[in-house]
Amino acid sequence: MSVVNELEKFGKYVVQQSKSNLSKKKKKDTSNLYNGIKFEVTKEKDSTTLSFDFGTANDYWQFVDKGVKGVSSSAKAPNSPFKFGTGTGKGGGLTKGINGWVARKRIQFQDRKTKQFLSYKATAFLIIRSIWNKGLETTNFFTKPFEQAFKRVPDDIYAAYALEVEEQLKVRLK
Repeated sequence: MSVVNELEKFGKYVVQQSKSNLSKKKKKDTSNLYNGIKFEVTKEKDSTTLSFDFGTANDYWQFVDKGVKGVSSSAKAPNSPFKFGTGTGKGGGLTKGINGWVARKRIQFQDRKTKQFLSYKATAFLIIRSIWNKGLETTNFFTKPFEQAFKRVPDDIYAAYALEVEEQLKVRLK
């Protein structure tokens, strides 16, 4: 048992559960986020570090995890630190993402009166307007597995760390 091994187990569990959560919640459209989730354990002389990476979705993952409050309502993500309409985010991300999603999924709404199909652009506009006003739902796809693993693992890491310290003391005392 070593600190590196315990952190490796921790990282594997969090990544596996996060990917499982994305699949269950149907958040795998392009799979950029799903495929981008990775972890790395780095051991140096005086420290061992565990870091998570989300690939090309390094900004986007937080919005999926924490959700985003809407302009009119925060019911979908009441505890989210993010909110549409604050002017602090990168402009055009929602529009670009939804336009691509609507085209990939070939989603077209029908006009209620004429029964004609709307263009992809018009359909995307209606979806964007709804998301902008109501927000994005919190998924906690990463937060929950991380917290579960953290509750389970500390005792193992403390024990492994204690063994490593004991070994280092033996070497230095000789």
